[in-house]
Amino acid sequence: MLKFELLTSEGAARRGRLTLNHGVVETPVFMPVGTYGTVKGVLPRSLEEMGAQIILGNTFHLWMRPGLDVIQRFGGLHRFEGWSRPLLTDSGGFQVWSLGEMRKIGEEGVRFASPVNGDKLFLTPEVSMQIQTRLNSDIVMQFDECTPYETQGRITTEAQARASMELSLRWARRSVAEFGRLGNPNALFGIVQGGMFENLRQESAQALAELDLPGYAVGGVSVGEPKDEMLRIMAHTPRLLPAHKPRYLMGVGTPEDLVEGVACGVDMFDCVMPTRNARNGHLFTRFGDLKIRNARHRDDERPVDATCSCHACAGFSRAYLHHLDRCGEMLGPMLASIHNLHYYVNLMREIRGALDAGGFETWRAQFKADRARGVG
Repeated sequence: MLKFELLTSEGAARRGRLTLNHGVVETPVFMPVGTYGTVKGVLPRSLEEMGAQIILGNTFHLWMRPGLDVIQRFGGLHRFEGWSRPLLTDSGGFQVWSLGEMRKIGEEGVRFASPVNGDKLFLTPEVSMQIQTRLNSDIVMQFDECTPYETQGRITTEAQARASMELSLRWARRSVAEFGRLGNPNALFGIVQGGMFENLRQESAQALAELDLPGYAVGGVSVGEPKDEMLRIMAHTPRLLPAHKPRYLMGVGTPEDLVEGVACGVDMFDCVMPTRNARNGHLFTRFGDLKIRNARHRDDERPVDATCSCHACAGFSRAYLHHLDRCGEMLGPMLASIHNLHYYVNLMREIRGALDAGGFETWRAQFKADRARGVG
Protein backbone atom coordinates (compact mmCIF):
# COMPACT_ATOMS: atom_id res chain seq x y z
CA MET A 1 0.00 0.00 0.00
CA LEU A 2 1.16 3.53 -0.76
CA LYS A 3 -0.65 6.84 -0.63
CA PHE A 4 1.13 10.08 -1.49
CA GLU A 5 -0.36 13.49 -0.73
CA LEU A 6 1.14 16.76 -1.92
CA LEU A 7 0.53 19.26 0.86
CA THR A 8 2.22 22.40 -0.48
CA SER A 9 4.96 23.56 -2.82
CA GLU A 10 7.29 26.47 -3.45
CA GLY A 11 8.73 26.58 -6.93
CA ALA A 12 9.72 22.98 -7.70
CA ALA A 13 10.19 22.15 -3.99
CA ARG A 14 7.43 19.97 -2.55
CA ARG A 15 6.04 19.12 0.89
CA GLY A 16 4.23 15.82 1.06
CA ARG A 17 3.01 12.89 3.11
CA LEU A 18 3.63 9.25 2.26
CA THR A 19 1.45 6.56 3.86
CA LEU A 20 2.93 3.05 3.84
CA ASN A 21 2.01 -0.26 5.45
CA HIS A 22 4.23 0.40 8.49
CA GLY A 23 3.50 4.08 9.00
CA VAL A 24 3.41 7.62 7.69
CA VAL A 25 6.47 9.42 6.30
CA GLU A 26 6.58 13.20 6.04
CA THR A 27 8.50 14.42 2.99
CA PRO A 28 11.05 15.66 2.03
CA VAL A 29 12.79 12.92 4.00
CA PHE A 30 16.29 11.54 4.51
CA MET A 31 16.52 7.77 4.95
CA PRO A 32 19.45 6.37 6.98
CA VAL A 33 21.14 3.40 5.32
CA GLY A 34 21.11 0.06 7.14
CA THR A 35 22.98 -2.21 4.72
CA TYR A 36 23.07 -5.42 6.76
CA GLY A 37 19.88 -4.82 8.72
CA THR A 38 21.48 -2.20 10.95
CA VAL A 39 22.46 1.44 10.65
CA LYS A 40 26.08 0.99 11.70
CA GLY A 41 26.63 1.69 15.39
CA VAL A 42 23.18 3.19 16.01
CA LEU A 43 20.35 1.54 17.95
CA PRO A 44 16.83 1.60 16.45
CA ARG A 45 15.74 3.45 19.59
CA SER A 46 18.27 6.21 18.84
CA LEU A 47 16.99 6.47 15.28
CA GLU A 48 13.44 6.84 16.57
CA GLU A 49 14.49 9.47 19.12
CA MET A 50 16.17 11.62 16.46
CA GLY A 51 13.05 11.40 14.27
CA ALA A 52 14.11 8.96 11.54
CA GLN A 53 10.94 7.90 9.75
CA ILE A 54 12.14 5.26 7.28
CA ILE A 55 15.42 3.37 6.85
CA LEU A 56 17.00 1.25 4.13
CA GLY A 57 17.95 -2.40 3.91
CA ASN A 58 20.17 -3.94 1.26
CA THR A 59 18.64 -6.79 -0.73
CA PHE A 60 21.95 -8.13 -2.03
CA HIS A 61 23.78 -8.24 1.31
CA LEU A 62 20.82 -9.60 3.30
CA TRP A 63 20.41 -12.33 0.68
CA MET A 64 24.06 -13.25 1.30
CA ARG A 65 23.86 -12.95 5.10
CA PRO A 66 21.98 -14.01 7.17
CA GLY A 67 19.96 -15.50 4.30
CA LEU A 68 16.26 -15.41 3.55
CA ASP A 69 15.43 -18.49 5.61
CA VAL A 70 16.53 -16.71 8.79
CA ILE A 71 14.68 -13.45 8.04
CA GLN A 72 11.53 -15.30 7.01
CA ARG A 73 11.41 -16.98 10.44
CA PHE A 74 10.88 -13.46 11.83
CA GLY A 75 8.18 -12.58 9.31
CA GLY A 76 10.40 -10.11 7.53
CA LEU A 77 13.10 -7.56 8.12
CA HIS A 78 11.16 -5.31 10.52
CA ARG A 79 10.97 -7.77 13.40
CA PHE A 80 14.42 -9.22 12.65
CA GLU A 81 16.17 -5.86 13.11
CA GLY A 82 13.77 -4.39 15.70
CA TRP A 83 12.45 -1.55 13.54
CA SER A 84 8.67 -1.12 13.41
CA ARG A 85 8.52 1.87 11.06
CA PRO A 86 8.73 1.83 7.24
CA LEU A 87 11.59 0.18 5.37
CA LEU A 88 12.85 0.54 1.81
CA THR A 89 15.01 -2.12 0.21
CA ASP A 90 17.15 -1.58 -2.87
CA SER A 91 17.08 -4.15 -5.64
CA GLY A 92 20.69 -5.31 -5.61
CA GLY A 93 21.48 -3.59 -8.90
CA PHE A 94 24.01 -1.16 -7.45
CA GLN A 95 25.83 -3.91 -5.56
CA VAL A 96 26.01 -6.01 -8.72
CA TRP A 97 27.48 -2.98 -10.53
CA SER A 98 30.09 -2.59 -7.79
CA LEU A 99 31.28 -6.19 -8.29
CA GLY A 100 32.99 -5.06 -11.50
CA GLU A 101 34.72 -7.89 -13.33
CA MET A 102 33.32 -10.45 -10.86
CA ARG A 103 29.90 -10.40 -12.55
CA LYS A 104 28.50 -11.16 -16.00
CA ILE A 105 25.41 -9.26 -17.12
CA GLY A 106 23.04 -10.77 -19.67
CA GLU A 107 19.46 -10.29 -20.79
CA GLU A 108 18.12 -12.70 -18.18
CA GLY A 109 20.05 -11.27 -15.24
CA VAL A 110 23.45 -11.23 -13.59
CA ARG A 111 25.70 -14.19 -12.83
CA PHE A 112 28.37 -13.77 -10.18
CA ALA A 113 30.28 -15.54 -7.45
CA SER A 114 29.15 -14.81 -3.90
CA PRO A 115 31.65 -12.48 -2.20
CA VAL A 116 30.89 -14.38 1.02
CA ASN A 117 31.60 -18.00 0.10
CA GLY A 118 32.19 -18.12 -3.67
CA ASP A 119 28.89 -19.83 -4.52
CA LYS A 120 27.70 -19.25 -8.09
CA LEU A 121 24.58 -17.08 -7.98
CA PHE A 122 22.10 -15.72 -10.52
CA LEU A 123 20.20 -12.53 -9.72
CA THR A 124 17.28 -11.66 -11.99
CA PRO A 125 14.35 -9.23 -11.76
CA GLU A 126 12.19 -12.13 -10.61
CA VAL A 127 14.64 -13.22 -7.90
CA SER A 128 15.02 -9.63 -6.68
CA MET A 129 11.23 -9.32 -6.32
CA GLN A 130 11.08 -12.67 -4.51
CA ILE A 131 13.80 -11.62 -2.05
CA GLN A 132 12.21 -8.24 -1.35
CA THR A 133 8.79 -9.82 -0.88
CA ARG A 134 10.23 -12.07 1.82
CA LEU A 135 11.95 -9.08 3.43
CA ASN A 136 8.48 -7.41 3.48
CA SER A 137 9.88 -3.95 2.84
CA ASP A 138 7.33 -1.16 2.48
CA ILE A 139 9.04 0.12 -0.66
CA VAL A 140 10.53 -2.35 -3.14
CA MET A 141 12.90 -1.18 -5.88
CA GLN A 142 12.83 -2.64 -9.38
CA PHE A 143 15.91 -4.61 -10.44
CA ASP A 144 18.02 -2.41 -12.69
CA GLU A 145 21.48 -2.05 -14.15
CA CYS A 146 23.30 0.92 -12.65
CA THR A 147 24.82 2.67 -15.67
CA PRO A 148 28.47 3.49 -14.91
CA TYR A 149 30.01 6.88 -15.61
CA GLU A 150 33.07 5.14 -17.02
CA THR A 151 33.30 1.84 -18.90
CA GLN A 152 36.73 0.20 -19.10
CA GLY A 153 38.43 3.45 -18.12
CA ARG A 154 36.58 5.62 -20.65
CA ILE A 155 33.52 7.81 -20.19
CA THR A 156 30.43 5.78 -21.08
CA THR A 157 29.15 6.64 -24.55
CA GLU A 158 25.56 7.46 -25.40
CA ALA A 159 25.20 4.12 -27.19
CA GLN A 160 26.44 2.23 -24.12
CA ALA A 161 24.17 4.26 -21.82
CA ARG A 162 21.20 3.59 -24.10
CA ALA A 163 21.78 -0.16 -24.09
CA SER A 164 22.00 -0.12 -20.31
CA MET A 165 18.90 2.07 -19.91
CA GLU A 166 16.84 -0.10 -22.26
CA LEU A 167 17.92 -3.24 -20.40
CA SER A 168 16.76 -1.63 -17.14
CA LEU A 169 13.38 -0.85 -18.76
CA ARG A 170 12.95 -4.47 -19.82
CA TRP A 171 13.90 -5.54 -16.30
CA ALA A 172 11.39 -3.01 -14.91
CA ARG A 173 8.57 -4.69 -16.84
CA ARG A 174 9.67 -8.09 -15.57
CA SER A 175 9.89 -6.72 -12.02
CA VAL A 176 6.31 -5.41 -12.30
CA ALA A 177 5.04 -8.74 -13.59
CA GLU A 178 6.73 -10.77 -10.84
CA PHE A 179 5.73 -8.29 -8.11
CA GLY A 180 2.11 -8.72 -9.19
CA ARG A 181 2.37 -12.50 -9.46
CA LEU A 182 3.67 -12.66 -5.89
CA GLY A 183 0.77 -10.57 -4.61
CA ASN A 184 3.17 -8.29 -2.74
CA PRO A 185 1.03 -5.82 -0.72
CA ASN A 186 3.75 -3.16 -0.60
CA ALA A 187 4.84 -0.52 -3.15
CA LEU A 188 7.15 -0.98 -6.16
CA PHE A 189 9.26 1.94 -7.43
CA GLY A 190 10.81 2.24 -10.88
CA ILE A 191 14.33 3.59 -11.41
CA VAL A 192 15.20 6.12 -14.11
CA GLN A 193 18.53 5.45 -15.81
CA GLY A 194 20.30 6.94 -18.82
CA GLY A 195 23.70 8.02 -17.58
CA MET A 196 24.63 11.65 -18.16
CA PHE A 197 22.41 11.95 -21.25
CA GLU A 198 19.29 14.07 -20.76
CA ASN A 199 17.49 12.61 -23.79
CA LEU A 200 17.96 9.09 -22.42
CA ARG A 201 16.75 10.18 -19.00
CA GLN A 202 13.61 11.55 -20.64
CA GLU A 203 12.99 8.32 -22.57
CA SER A 204 13.48 6.25 -19.42
CA ALA A 205 11.16 8.45 -17.35
CA GLN A 206 8.42 8.39 -19.98
CA ALA A 207 8.54 4.62 -20.38
CA LEU A 208 8.46 4.06 -16.62
CA ALA A 209 5.57 6.52 -16.21
CA GLU A 210 3.55 4.34 -18.59
CA LEU A 211 3.84 1.51 -16.04
CA ASP A 212 1.94 3.71 -13.54
CA LEU A 213 4.05 2.66 -10.57
CA PRO A 214 3.45 4.04 -7.04
CA GLY A 215 6.77 5.97 -7.10
CA TYR A 216 9.94 6.63 -9.07
CA ALA A 217 13.64 6.96 -8.34
CA VAL A 218 16.54 8.66 -10.08
CA GLY A 219 19.41 6.15 -10.22
CA GLY A 220 22.86 6.14 -11.75
CA VAL A 221 24.20 9.27 -10.04
CA SER A 222 27.07 9.46 -7.56
CA VAL A 223 28.83 6.73 -9.57
CA GLY A 224 32.06 8.64 -10.18
CA GLU A 225 30.83 11.51 -12.33
CA PRO A 226 32.01 15.11 -11.71
CA LYS A 227 29.85 17.07 -9.28
CA ASP A 228 28.57 19.47 -11.92
CA GLU A 229 27.36 16.52 -14.02
CA MET A 230 25.51 15.04 -11.06
CA LEU A 231 23.85 18.39 -10.32
CA ARG A 232 22.83 18.76 -13.97
CA ILE A 233 21.10 15.37 -14.04
CA MET A 234 19.57 16.02 -10.60
CA ALA A 235 18.08 19.27 -11.88
CA HIS A 236 16.85 17.74 -15.15
CA THR A 237 15.27 14.43 -14.17
CA PRO A 238 12.73 14.95 -11.33
CA ARG A 239 10.56 17.27 -13.42
CA LEU A 240 10.17 14.48 -16.00
CA LEU A 241 8.41 12.27 -13.44
CA PRO A 242 4.69 12.28 -12.58
CA ALA A 243 3.98 15.18 -10.21
CA HIS A 244 1.52 13.17 -8.09
CA LYS A 245 4.01 10.38 -7.32
CA PRO A 246 6.95 10.44 -4.84
CA ARG A 247 10.42 11.04 -6.30
CA TYR A 248 13.51 9.44 -4.80
CA LEU A 249 17.11 10.44 -5.55
CA MET A 250 19.31 7.42 -4.83
CA GLY A 251 22.64 7.66 -3.01
CA VAL A 252 22.95 11.46 -2.71
CA GLY A 253 24.69 13.08 -0.82
CA THR A 254 26.10 16.12 1.06
CA PRO A 255 23.82 18.51 2.98
CA GLU A 256 24.13 20.95 0.08
CA ASP A 257 23.12 18.19 -2.36
CA LEU A 258 19.99 17.42 -0.35
CA VAL A 259 18.90 21.06 -0.23
CA GLU A 260 19.46 21.46 -3.97
CA GLY A 261 17.63 18.19 -4.57
CA VAL A 262 14.59 19.47 -2.69
CA ALA A 263 14.74 22.67 -4.78
CA CYS A 264 14.63 20.44 -7.88
CA GLY A 265 11.52 18.56 -6.72
CA VAL A 266 12.98 15.50 -4.98
CA ASP A 267 11.02 14.02 -2.04
CA MET A 268 13.26 11.21 -0.74
CA PHE A 269 17.00 10.81 -0.23
CA ASP A 270 19.45 8.24 1.12
CA CYS A 271 23.22 8.20 1.48
CA VAL A 272 25.89 6.38 3.49
CA MET A 273 27.79 9.65 3.91
CA PRO A 274 26.57 10.56 7.43
CA THR A 275 27.70 7.26 8.97
CA ARG A 276 30.71 6.62 6.72
CA ASN A 277 32.09 10.10 7.34
CA ALA A 278 31.39 9.77 11.06
CA ARG A 279 33.58 6.68 11.25
CA ASN A 280 36.38 8.80 9.78
CA GLY A 281 35.97 11.70 12.20
CA HIS A 282 34.14 13.96 9.74
CA LEU A 283 31.15 15.70 11.37
CA PHE A 284 28.50 17.85 9.71
CA THR A 285 27.22 20.96 11.49
CA ARG A 286 25.03 23.94 10.79
CA PHE A 287 28.17 26.03 10.33
CA GLY A 288 30.22 23.78 8.08
CA ASP A 289 32.10 20.53 8.57
CA LEU A 290 34.34 19.63 11.50
CA LYS A 291 37.27 17.17 11.46
CA ILE A 292 37.36 15.87 15.02
CA ARG A 293 40.82 14.31 14.51
CA ASN A 294 42.44 17.74 14.21
CA ALA A 295 44.77 18.47 17.13
CA ARG A 296 43.05 21.79 17.84
CA HIS A 297 40.12 19.87 19.35
CA ARG A 298 42.31 18.17 21.98
CA ASP A 299 41.17 20.40 24.85
CA ASP A 300 38.08 22.09 23.33
CA GLU A 301 35.24 22.12 25.87
CA ARG A 302 32.57 23.08 23.33
CA PRO A 303 30.11 20.61 21.81
CA VAL A 304 30.42 19.74 18.15
CA ASP A 305 27.51 22.09 17.37
CA ALA A 306 25.98 24.34 20.04
CA THR A 307 22.71 24.50 18.04
CA CYS A 308 22.35 20.69 17.96
CA SER A 309 20.28 18.71 20.50
CA CYS A 310 21.64 15.23 19.67
CA HIS A 311 23.00 13.02 22.43
CA ALA A 312 26.61 13.64 21.34
CA CYS A 313 26.26 17.43 21.49
CA ALA A 314 24.09 17.49 24.61
CA GLY A 315 26.43 15.34 26.69
CA PHE A 316 29.99 15.47 25.35
CA SER A 317 32.73 17.89 24.31
CA ARG A 318 34.82 18.06 21.17
CA ALA A 319 37.80 17.17 23.36
CA TYR A 320 36.12 13.94 24.48
CA LEU A 321 35.17 12.93 20.94
CA HIS A 322 38.72 13.73 19.82
CA HIS A 323 40.05 11.53 22.63
CA LEU A 324 37.76 8.62 21.68
CA ASP A 325 38.81 8.86 18.06
CA ARG A 326 42.54 8.97 18.88
CA CYS A 327 42.19 5.94 21.16
CA GLY A 328 40.14 3.95 18.67
CA GLU A 329 37.27 3.57 21.15
CA MET A 330 34.08 2.31 19.49
CA LEU A 331 32.01 4.94 21.31
CA GLY A 332 33.67 7.61 19.13
CA PRO A 333 32.17 6.60 15.77
CA MET A 334 28.90 5.70 17.50
CA LEU A 335 28.47 9.21 18.90
CA ALA A 336 29.69 10.76 15.64
CA SER A 337 27.16 8.67 13.67
CA ILE A 338 24.34 9.73 15.99
CA HIS A 339 25.33 13.35 15.51
CA ASN A 340 25.60 13.20 11.70
CA LEU A 341 22.33 11.32 11.30
CA HIS A 342 20.59 13.73 13.68
CA TYR A 343 21.93 16.61 11.60
CA TYR A 344 20.59 15.12 8.34
CA VAL A 345 17.22 14.19 9.83
CA ASN A 346 16.86 17.61 11.42
CA LEU A 347 17.91 19.32 8.17
CA MET A 348 14.93 17.73 6.43
CA ARG A 349 12.68 18.64 9.36
CA GLU A 350 13.72 22.27 8.95
CA ILE A 351 13.06 22.11 5.21
CA ARG A 352 9.56 20.74 5.82
CA GLY A 353 8.92 23.54 8.30
CA ALA A 354 10.14 26.15 5.81
CA LEU A 355 7.88 24.74 3.10
CA ASP A 356 4.92 24.67 5.48
CA ALA A 357 5.55 28.35 6.22
CA GLY A 358 6.08 29.31 2.57
CA GLY A 359 9.65 30.38 3.28
CA PHE A 360 11.85 27.72 1.69
CA GLU A 361 13.88 30.10 -0.48
CA THR A 362 14.58 32.37 2.50
CA TRP A 363 15.59 29.33 4.55
CA ARG A 364 17.76 28.06 1.70
CA ALA A 365 19.68 31.33 1.50
CA GLN A 366 20.29 31.28 5.27
CA PHE A 367 21.41 27.65 5.09
CA LYS A 368 24.04 28.52 2.48
CA ALA A 369 25.25 31.48 4.56
CA ASP A 370 25.47 29.38 7.74
CA ARG A 371 27.36 26.56 6.06
CA ALA A 372 29.82 29.02 4.48
CA ARG A 373 30.47 30.72 7.82
CA GLY A 374 32.61 27.86 9.13
CA VAL A 375 32.40 25.86 12.33
CA GLY A 376 34.99 27.74 14.38
